[in-house]
Amino acid sequence: MGIKKKNTKNPPVLSHEFVIQNHADIVSCVAMVFLLGLILPWESQSETAVNHFHHGIKDLATVFFYMLVAIILHAIIQEYVLDKINRKMHFSKTKHSKFNESGQLGVFYLFSFGWGTSILLNEHFLSNPVNLWEGYPHLLMPFQMKFFYICQLGYWLHALPELYFQKTKKEDIPRQLVYISLYLVHIAGAYVLNMNRLGLVLLVLHYFVELVFHISRLVYFSNESRQTGFTVWAVLFVLGRLLTLSLSVLTVGFGLATSEQQGFDMAAGNFNVLLVRITVLAAICLSQAFMMWKFINFQLRRWREQRQTLTLKKKQAPAKSKSKKEKTNGVNGVTSNGADSPRVKKEKSS
Repeated sequence: MGIKKKNTKNPPVLSHEFVIQNHADIVSCVAMVFLLGLILPWESQSETAVNHFHHGIKDLATVFFYMLVAIILHAIIQEYVLDKINRKMHFSKTKHSKFNESGQLGVFYLFSFGWGTSILLNEHFLSNPVNLWEGYPHLLMPFQMKFFYICQLGYWLHALPELYFQKTKKEDIPRQLVYISLYLVHIAGAYVLNMNRLGLVLLVLHYFVELVFHISRLVYFSNESRQTGFTVWAVLFVLGRLLTLSLSVLTVGFGLATSEQQGFDMAAGNFNVLLVRITVLAAICLSQAFMMWKFINFQLRRWREQRQTLTLKKKQAPAKSKSKKEKTNGVNGVTSNGADSPRVKKEKSS
């Protein structure tokens, strides 16, 4: 009998399977072109040290480069960390995808939260909230803040091709597109409208709440009896929404509204007019309302599942006790159909 050989045939070059399997290597080659451009010597136009930066059209190339970096890092974390854990834990397909999602986002939220918090502390935005609107427009940014926004935009842009690389299910794609779009719109809006200080504070606050959720989900996958983290996350989620709305109304509705720098001037980066302020507040309020609606649905679904589990346990408990009684009756002399047990029959015959 012949031994069946394992099919090790590589997929055709530039086919869908080939691109998916080797996307990290392909993206690395593209990123090397950018790095080569940085290595080549260029004539310096200015010798003065620059400490603050503003946004511009050239940021698009930088964001694209860091989008490629994010794709490479995503593949490294997936292959060398998450896939190894998945093989040990033997998750189902549903848990497998959710574990990968929480693993990737957990690393990103942890890194972004730590980085954003260090910027807030160094720039003293937390000690004096008036800095969130005082001196608007905040056209110039320190290097760390500008780099933070560039990396944020690059990461959330990388999530779009990852839907293809990770073979995301069709029914999950609309949900993914919605929250990716929300991140891109809000981050880009704060960056372009020079509301970078408020955007940074709100991002750090939001990332902390999301970090707690994904850590709780990872702990739950390791042991389903550990659900305390979800309760902590639920409380922080509601508080996070309230703080987000409060800071937004305080900064945009009161701080900028009473600022001396009123008017619309694109060259100066000033967008402090009533229409822009109403649009910003409406976008923030609608996104927070949408998140609360999703949160309430999530909690209701959890409560239904817990109630169904408790109902099943209650139904199973009487059935088990009934079977134990039947077994006891059978041993004592009566079987389940009313006849004498073999032991009683033997005693009667004797």
